[in-house]
Amino acid sequence: MAHEERGPAPARPQNIILEGRKKLSVTGVDEVLSFDENLVVMDTGLGELLVRGEELRVERLSVETGDLTILGHVAEMSYRDKRPRSGLWERLFG
Repeated sequence: MAHEERGPAPARPQNIILEGRKKLSVTGVDEVLSFDENLVVMDTGLGELLVRGEELRVERLSVETGDLTILGHVAEMSYRDKRPRSGLWERLFG
């Protein structure tokens, strides 16, 4: 029997729906890295997604499907790209 090497799993499709800045639905979430009432950080195929706001709470998370729902006042969303850090200066100031 031949052994097949598999590459990394394909990235899940990413969709973001913000309803009135009070309900945020995100698909394509690989993992929630951290969360509190002011910041939710999640890992997605497109990079780390940071959601800032007030009184944030995770209402629903499905690890199997990668669906996440956050309730609260959403003030900001931003991506932090995944990029390898090579040299000392890049790690210090990158």
